[in-house]
Amino acid sequence: MSTKKLRVLVLMCSTRPGALGPVVNRWLLDAVADRAAELGAELVPAALGDLDLPFLDEEEHPSSGAYRHEHTRKWSAIADAADGFIAVTPEYNYGMPATLKNALDYLSAEWAWKPIGFVSYGHTSAGTRAVQHAKQVVTTLRMMPLGATVALRIGEAVEAGALRPDPARDAAAVGLLDELARVASALRPMREAARSDARPGPVAGSYARALTPDDAAEVTVLQRCCWVEEAIVNDTIDIPALHESVEEVRAWLGEWSTTGLWLDGRLLGIVRTRRVGDAWDIGRLAVAPDQRGRGLGRWLLRTAEAAAGPECRRFVLFTGAKSRRNIDFYEREGYARSSDEAPDGTVALAKERADLAG
Repeated sequence: MSTKKLRVLVLMCSTRPGALGPVVNRWLLDAVADRAAELGAELVPAALGDLDLPFLDEEEHPSSGAYRHEHTRKWSAIADAADGFIAVTPEYNYGMPATLKNALDYLSAEWAWKPIGFVSYGHTSAGTRAVQHAKQVVTTLRMMPLGATVALRIGEAVEAGALRPDPARDAAAVGLLDELARVASALRPMREAARSDARPGPVAGSYARALTPDDAAEVTVLQRCCWVEEAIVNDTIDIPALHESVEEVRAWLGEWSTTGLWLDGRLLGIVRTRRVGDAWDIGRLAVAPDQRGRGLGRWLLRTAEAAAGPECRRFVLFTGAKSRRNIDFYEREGYARSSDEAPDGTVALAKERADLAG
């Protein structure tokens, strides 16, 4: 399971004045709060009535992502930030509320590869026909409806406008959240590969994207795997990448531009870059030990070089003074030892930018 915090949008779908939705919504949030904390999940309540979405009024198809209206852009940002959804919905005339259908129709890519669970309420069917209706729509949007559901029959569950205590119902809500967390984690690689800022990697199924401070735990683990060999070859454990805490990694991820290469939710390699004067500083190039020999390091290096702006005249990087394999690799890529100041026990290598020659 990923170390990233799970963000769950809890959608209250009814907009009818005096509806039972707020009562059910409040019960759900209270019932799963402790379990959410254990899972590291953030529950984000959102009422469709507060979004002020008119009936779909965008000219372009939602799949284009070209949104003219501020209300659409706001809704897009809220939905896009979520890893999964729980819809708290009534049943109206054998179906889901028009508000929910309208909210779903507004967007496209924001829904893809995310799980959705349902807490329904109603009379004869306890809202289950609304859930069956909604499942037809959400699967078309490439969402994953959960098998776990919670259904409240109003006549049995409600007394004097409040929900009667029901430990079994509370347990069902926790079970729904547990299933949502598992499915959201399993689908995360598909969500990330589909992101607009992700690009295909060098091996089938892999993708690269910019890393953020939220990726600190994965980067920390990769670094410690990769730099053990460096420590042995250079006869020193005084290597920052071996000792940095997650918080220290989080800090430099916020300062450097870092690319991560992923496959099936696993971080295979990283490289970070930044401008220093007229030089493009390339660092922390790392590939998981079991993935070496597949051209990933070369691909990451060239990706890092391609990111340099026109103001950078040369590339500079550092490696262990005794890291013969690394030095040979960089020399094959056109780097040569340079006079740049290097930390103790390391050597500096540099290369002039060929695309700026002449």
